[in-house]
Amino acid sequence: MIDAVIFDLDGTLLNTLEDLKNSTNFALNEFGFPKRSLKEVRCFVGNGVRKLIERAVPKDCDKNTTEKCLEIFKKHYSENMYNNTAPYDSIVQILSILKENNLKIGVVSNKFDSAVKELCEKYFKNLVDAAIGQYDDVPKKPAPDGVFKAIKELGAKNCVYVGDSEVDVQTAKNSNLPCIGVTWGFRDKKDLEGADFIIDNPYDIIDIIRSM
Repeated sequence: MIDAVIFDLDGTLLNTLEDLKNSTNFALNEFGFPKRSLKEVRCFVGNGVRKLIERAVPKDCDKNTTEKCLEIFKKHYSENMYNNTAPYDSIVQILSILKENNLKIGVVSNKFDSAVKELCEKYFKNLVDAAIGQYDDVPKKPAPDGVFKAIKELGAKNCVYVGDSEVDVQTAKNSNLPCIGVTWGFRDKKDLEGADFIIDNPYDIIDIIRSM
């Protein structure tokens, strides 16, 4: 019997892509670097904001400039992360149904921890029981550390993991959890190969959990 669901955040619960792109380009512009398209940023996300910026800056960019660009990104994003971000269709309803059925809900993301907690508080107030973001001294997904921390906070015994990327599929495997891959996020369906389930409709999450 499943007693908790652990979700990825960006591309799974929230469409954050436009705000991520805008903050990336704001930081790049500070150094006169070329802007990146939405399609490019979509490919760059998934492994945390440090990796996003490392991928966005020119290949010959030195480490010191990359670090400065990252700090500018973080500051700008922290001040502008609500501008265009919104939950995907039906997500709030799905989380509400899970809560009504006494399931615990966790969020584990490679986004920096303060942003994860703020976004969950704003968009999913009273729905998310544990929100875990990235710390410098904790390995990022696909390492299972964040998932294990969430499971401990939730006091859960049997969990399922839901995410939109190949990083999420591998995270679930590394955590020994069944994985539901979702196609409405930042990756294509082919990138979800290896997930136990691949779904196009958020309501399928409910049906799958009831069948487990």
